[in-house]
Amino acid sequence: MRGIDTNVLVRYLTGDDVRQAKRVERFVNRCARDGEEIYLAQVVLCEAVWVLTTCYHRTRQEIAEVLEMLLETEQMQVAGRDQVRRALADYWQGPGDFADYLIGTGNQEAGCNTTVTFDRKLKGHPAFALLK
Repeated sequence: MRGIDTNVLVRYLTGDDVRQAKRVERFVNRCARDGEEIYLAQVVLCEAVWVLTTCYHRTRQEIAEVLEMLLETEQMQVAGRDQVRRALADYWQGPGDFADYLIGTGNQEAGCNTTVTFDRKLKGHPAFALLK
């Protein structure tokens, strides 16, 4: 198994730099041919969502679909896959950022009753409590 960094994932998803995208494609194809999994850390997913949102102006739906595709790709070993799935479900339905929902699900899994936040977008979500 090999891990990839955010910039490699973004090239894979966008193909924006043709030379680098071709290198990533060869890498992914080689891993597939050799039966080697590609590891995606949660922080890589959070950074990729941020880049796709701020630099590429992708919509929430486009980003959620990309995350779902990554979760369904057998070759991709997503860290905390179930946790990411729960965060993605919240991201689909709620106004918060993907990273916030991932933090909330991670904290719940760690045994936290709530995650305290100043982020008003998360008001009303059962995993979060606004700090007043």
